Amino acid sequence: MPKPVVLIAEELSPATVDALGPDFEIRNVDGTDRPALLASLADAHAILVRSATKVDAEAIAAAPNLRVVARAGVGLDNVDIKAATSAGVMVVNAPTSNIISAAELTVGHILSLARHIPAAHASLAAGTWKRSAYTGVELYEKTVGIIGLGRIGALITQRLQAFGVQVIAYDPYVTTARAQQLGVELVSLEDLLKRSDFITIHMPKTPETVGMISDDQFALMKPTAFVVNVARGGLIDEDALHRALTSNTIAGAGLDVFVSEPPKDSPLVSLPNVVVTPHLGASTDEAQEKAGVSVAKSVRLALGGELVPDAVNVAGGVIDPYVRPGIPLVEKLGQVFTGLATSPVTSIDVEVHGELADYDVSVLKLAALKGVFTDVVSDQVSYVNAPLIAEQRGVTVRLITDSDSPEYRNVLTIRGAQSEGPAISVSGTLTGPKQIAKLVEINGHDVEVALAEHHVVMVYTDRPGIVAVYGKEFGEAGINIAAMQISREAAGGQALSVLTVDSPVPAEILEHVRSTIDAASLREIDITL
Repeated sequence: MPKPVVLIAEELSPATVDALGPDFEIRNVDGTDRPALLASLADAHAILVRSATKVDAEAIAAAPNLRVVARAGVGLDNVDIKAATSAGVMVVNAPTSNIISAAELTVGHILSLARHIPAAHASLAAGTWKRSAYTGVELYEKTVGIIGLGRIGALITQRLQAFGVQVIAYDPYVTTARAQQLGVELVSLEDLLKRSDFITIHMPKTPETVGMISDDQFALMKPTAFVVNVARGGLIDEDALHRALTSNTIAGAGLDVFVSEPPKDSPLVSLPNVVVTPHLGASTDEAQEKAGVSVAKSVRLALGGELVPDAVNVAGGVIDPYVRPGIPLVEKLGQVFTGLATSPVTSIDVEVHGELADYDVSVLKLAALKGVFTDVVSDQVSYVNAPLIAEQRGVTVRLITDSDSPEYRNVLTIRGAQSEGPAISVSGTLTGPKQIAKLVEINGHDVEVALAEHHVVMVYTDRPGIVAVYGKEFGEAGINIAAMQISREAAGGQALSVLTVDSPVPAEILEHVRSTIDAASLREIDITL
């Protein structure tokens, strides 16, 4: 039998090739040479790339035998995940390869700002000797605020504590117990901004976090404060940052990432109180080698027909066909679960009821955790790192199986406790020949609603006129209600409404509806389909 063909489209470390082993035919191509790339893909079973090679729909269509695309790094901007998924091609990356490098670069930016290292170097290299012009500050006994206490935030904490700093953090998804374990004080975002001498941000880039540090936030900071962003471009409003820096609202900034890269004509890069680097978070020999070796191992698993922990689009490996449809269902349930949470989650049970209980359903626990943490952390969440994220956040996780399912053939449930507030539960099933994914329970209320991209879930006291209120509000705002179901305990008792809407609902409309109907809870839940 001929060996599977593994195409290496960019320069990777020798350790990457060694990790692949002797079971494959290794071929090399310049991934930036488009005609050569497309020709080489014709009989390739796997392709390994970094950031320069574009594996788009055209490339995937040119590779009828392709089974896995491996990105030796974290970002996947150069891979068309949707096209790969449609073609049944697995996409893997190396989500943990650069976390130490990113943490160390963050510390480097903090030290550079504190001691004016880049400016002092440039001055001396230009032939001047201006010691007094570059008097800095010590880190000792300063307060460092970390926005986003995930894996990178935890690594930064460990490193900075050696300097004798006080670390405070804002992260709505981290428990107090986890923060105490790290020696960190959890505070509100406003408190962090007011107290910190250095602020570093490590949040996921979502519609809610884009521009989360803007004029109002800079106004809260000390005039001696420095802000650092090596996470995602756009988390800091760059125009507002420029205003803060040029008006001496804050002392300086360290930036490794930008809204547009490279940042052409950006006034930030030439400011004297700014330290900039060209997106170097993962640019170390060690990170590159870790990334290459990691994806090489994933390629071996994928081409061997085994579970691939770092698959970002589909679960790989030997999974029974009867179990496979439950993977995307339980991942969506995880997103619903997170949307319902009001405080950090402390425990999660993934329950499998029905015929599925007779199969190996361990992948469903991984998929559930992936869904739960997708919109919580800044890192790419995969089947391998989701349990680690749970562990690092002090979340206990159990998989519970039960062959009894009286109402449906199979029901998947995610149930969890919060640090504050009531427990959360959400259940789903697949129905009919087309295996339609449906919500069948939310916090003890029986429903049957097809999962869609946008839902609104509200809890209120049952009484006449409620539907008319939100129907009028949404209608006047041009928001179409595609489906609706109401579940209630009894007439006049607590009721839960689940709406399916065709577009997101502005926050001010949600708040107006909530206050008008005196809802105990009203949440919009967005799902990645």
